Amino acid sequence: MRMHLSIAAGFLLLAGIGAAAAQDVVIAPEQETVIKEYVKKQPLASVKVPGVELNIGSTLPDTVELREVPETKYSYTVVDNRTVVVDPGTRKIIKVIE
Repeated sequence: MRMHLSIAAGFLLLAGIGAAAAQDVVIAPEQETVIKEYVKKQPLASVKVPGVELNIGSTLPDTVELREVPETKYSYTVVDNRTVVVDPGTRKIIKVIE
C-alpha cells in the first residue's frame, strides 16, 4: 500500500511540474521588442470576450481573431482595449502588453 502511495505522489509531482512549465512561457527581450513595435504599427480593433479574464494562462475562444507577429512564433489581439500576446497553438495568453 505504501508503495502505491509513493508512486501516486510521484506522478502528481511530475504532473504539477509539467503544468507549471506549460504556463511559464518566457519571451526573449529581442522578440518582445519586435512584438511591441509590430503591434504599434498594426493596431487592431478591440473586441469583447465575455467570461474570459485577461490573465496569463487564460485561453481565448476560437471566435477571437488572432494576428500573427512576423519573425516570432506568437500572435496577438486586442481584448477590452488591452493587447495580449498569445500562443497560437494553444490560444493561451502569454503576455499582456500595457
